[in-house]
Amino acid sequence: MPAFSAQVATGTVKGLVSPGFEAVADQFVRNFADHGEVGASLHIKVQGETVLDLWGGSAGPETGRPWQEDTIVTVFSCTKAATAFCAHLLAERGQLDLDAPVTDLWPEYGQHGKEHTTTRMMLDHTSALPACREPLKPDCLLDWDYMTEKLAAEAPFWPPGTRSSYH
Repeated sequence: MPAFSAQVATGTVKGLVSPGFEAVADQFVRNFADHGEVGASLHIKVQGETVLDLWGGSAGPETGRPWQEDTIVTVFSCTKAATAFCAHLLAERGQLDLDAPVTDLWPEYGQHGKEHTTTRMMLDHTSALPACREPLKPDCLLDWDYMTEKLAAEAPFWPPGTRSSYH
């Protein structure tokens, strides 16, 4: 895979780009100039093979620390797109009814006014559970049973399906 390097306002973009993926690399670089990206990385595999691996810019604008191949970043909401994609794929195949009550899949959820919440509401941020009212234990996100019990027991913040809020 050919090496890639390009200068951007916040440093250098480096990496590897397979033939046929040059346009993706160009867009990655343009993101710095056109959209004010400071630092980023992108890794793409096709059928298990890496076809593009890029990183660049600054990992610390205040210090000038360059973005490296192994720079660690905080990732928010990345699983939402994958979950939505999978849900829509299942719906397209007739294996998931987006308008059916969540309780068809998760009976315990149907408490405190959430009985008619649909999977579609879960996907479009109208399920009325943007947070939990009670403090959660420190390792809660790694405890499936704990979190599903907490969400099932939580009362909605408004009638589900009536308004949107980031969940």
